[in-house]
Amino acid sequence: MSLTTDVTADHVYAHGLRNQWHPVVPSHFVEPGGMRRVTALGEDWLLFRTADGTLSLLADRCPHRGAPLSLGKHLGDRVACWYHGVEVRGDGTVASVPGLPGCNLEGKKLVTSLPVREVAGAILAYFGDERHPEPAPLTLPEPLTDPDIAAVLCYAEWNVPWRFAVENLMDPMHGAFLHHESHTMYDGDTQAKFRIRETDRGYFFEKTDQRGVNFDWVELCRTGVDWVDLSIPYPPSAGPGGPFGIVGMACPVDAGRTGVFFWRYRRVSGWQRDTWRFLYRTLIEKRHWEVLEQDRVMLEAMPADADGFENLYQHDLGVVRLRRLYRQQAEAQAAG
Repeated sequence: MSLTTDVTADHVYAHGLRNQWHPVVPSHFVEPGGMRRVTALGEDWLLFRTADGTLSLLADRCPHRGAPLSLGKHLGDRVACWYHGVEVRGDGTVASVPGLPGCNLEGKKLVTSLPVREVAGAILAYFGDERHPEPAPLTLPEPLTDPDIAAVLCYAEWNVPWRFAVENLMDPMHGAFLHHESHTMYDGDTQAKFRIRETDRGYFFEKTDQRGVNFDWVELCRTGVDWVDLSIPYPPSAGPGGPFGIVGMACPVDAGRTGVFFWRYRRVSGWQRDTWRFLYRTLIEKRHWEVLEQDRVMLEAMPADADGFENLYQHDLGVVRLRRLYRQQAEAQAAG
C-alpha cells in the first residue's frame, strides 16, 4: 500500500507523511499466535504474530479477490483468507491456493508487508512510497532504550487530525491554562517569551524567562520517526528520580483520528525503579490520565478547519515552524 503519484499534498498532509516510521499500536494489541486489523495513514493493515512472537504487518487485502485477510484464519506461520482459503505468509508471499494447487499465484509476493520494529511496548512500522520502499534509518528515543530509565506507555485514540495532537505538544503555554489545576502545572508564570533553537535532529521550542517550573520546553526530534521530548518538575512526594519526562508520538489513523503514544519516564534504577513504578501505578497514573483527558476534550471540540481561522502570536512560533516543515514534506512527497 504505497503512495502513488496521483495523491495530492493535501491528502498526505491529512493522512500522514511517508518515507518515515510511525507508531501503529501498542504491542499487546496482538498476542503471540494472534492477529488484528488496524488502520494507519488511512489504510487498513493486518497485524499478524506467530507463536514465537515474530510480528508482521500486511496490507489487509487478499491478493486473489481483495477480501480482508483479517477475517481469515491464523495458521501458525500464515493466514488463510476466509473467502477462498488463499494462504499468505507474514512476508506477503502466497504460500498456497487450496482450490487450485500449483496455481501461478503460489510463491509470489503479492501482499505488501511493511518493516516493523517493537520498542518499549509499541509497534513501529515504516511507511514508504513507490520511490522509497526501503526503510529509512531509525534511531529510537534514548529514554526508551536507556536501561537506567524506566518508561511506562499510555495509549489512547482521539477523534482529531494527527497534526492537532502534535501541535498540542509543541505548544508549552497551554499547560499554564488548560492544565493549571493539575498536580504538576499549577505553578509558574502565565506570561512568557519563547524562542526556537535548532538542533541536528529537530528543534527546541522553549521559554526564555522560565525553566524548571512548568511545561517550559519541548523538543521535536526527527530520527526516522518523529517524536517529542519534554520534562516536568516533580515534587518529592512523587518519589525518587528527579524530573519527570514524556516521550510523545502520534499515529495518523486516518484524516480525523489519531493514536497518541505517551511514555512517562524517569531516570531510576534498583529499588528506586520499583518505588517509582509502584507510585506511578497506585497514585500518579490516574492524575496523568486526567491531564490527557483535558487535552482530548479540548482538541476534539475544535473544528477540523480550526487552523484556517487563527490569529497567531509569539507563543505559536513552534507550531508555525512545525506546520511549515510538514507542509513542505507533504508537497515534496506528492510531487515526487
